[in-house]
Amino acid sequence: MNFELKKWKKTDVENFFKYSHNTKITKNMRDSFPSTLDDCRKTVESFSCNDETQQCCRAIVVNGEIAGCIALFLKSGVYCKNAEIAYWLGEPFWGRGIMSKSIKQLCRTAFEQYDIVRIFAEPYAQNICSRKALEKAGFVLEGIMKKDVYKNGNFFDYCMYALVK
Repeated sequence: MNFELKKWKKTDVENFFKYSHNTKITKNMRDSFPSTLDDCRKTVESFSCNDETQQCCRAIVVNGEIAGCIALFLKSGVYCKNAEIAYWLGEPFWGRGIMSKSIKQLCRTAFEQYDIVRIFAEPYAQNICSRKALEKAGFVLEGIMKKDVYKNGNFFDYCMYALVK
């Protein structure tokens, strides 16, 4: 299996749309997710035009095909030495260790490129695969926030994971 993280191009819209529209993925996302091809086009365009001063978005490419997305969001104010990592991977690529390797790679780059000391992630507690990927990448569970998220009429716990430099 050959994988790489690459900058998004405007021409990457089709695969973003193809793999991101899966309820197994979107049910584990806090934010709303682009739902139409036009929404995906706008999202990918924003990724491709990003100057990377406040965020770093990468396409996860497996054997030449875009399979997912990983992004780092720099925080500000008293949290200015922190960044949040978020990601998703198309279902056909699950179970191959791609995400944990992608997380490691982006974190390594982030610690070199940005003036940060801590990268955190907040997966839902029931998202075991995401939690395992973080742990394989060296992240440590710092706590579980009980009933902290209210989505679609349901409460969810989320976990706070961090990797500290």
